[in-house]
Amino acid sequence: MRLTKAYIHQLGQKYGAEAELRLQAWQNLMNDIANKPEKEKLKQVNDFFNQVRFLDDISHWKQKDYWATPVEFLISNGGDCEDFSIAKYYTLKEVGVDMNKLSISYVKALKLNQAHMVLTYYEQPNAIPVVLDNLIPEIKPASQRPDLLHVYSFNGDNLWLSKKGRRTTLVGTSDRLGPWVQLKSRLENNRVNVN
Repeated sequence: MRLTKAYIHQLGQKYGAEAELRLQAWQNLMNDIANKPEKEKLKQVNDFFNQVRFLDDISHWKQKDYWATPVEFLISNGGDCEDFSIAKYYTLKEVGVDMNKLSISYVKALKLNQAHMVLTYYEQPNAIPVVLDNLIPEIKPASQRPDLLHVYSFNGDNLWLSKKGRRTTLVGTSDRLGPWVQLKSRLENNRVNVN
């Protein structure tokens, strides 16, 4: 997720000066928080990405369900809940947060009556996680988010059923999720799909 200045400039030439500034701000954020305590990393990453515009996939990507890489999300300055969660996940992983403490969680946002994704952080394996969400700026424990009904969660390796934010049953690897596999492939090949 670390980008060279040359690559950022190249993307700026293609997608505009504002895209270049957002990418550089992201790189600066990662440098600034690399040695901070994890709670500070969570707050700053959550605040940084929650500035990006919410746009649904159909209007933004012209697809029903597209999971953007952090670079695509920042270049286009928009995305939906999956894109916020993915960008936060990869950024925190890049600044040293153990992947086993992070899960992207598929939930139902009860007030909106729709599917939603958030990032959850487990300080200890059996702890109630805190929720990093683009719907509200505060990071709260899952137990204080009755508006979210947890369904499943995943990270780079595993897929779990979840209840009240906790991972309850391991049901396989995260490679069972097609959009996740496609996202990882684009990341590994450093591909950017922005119109």
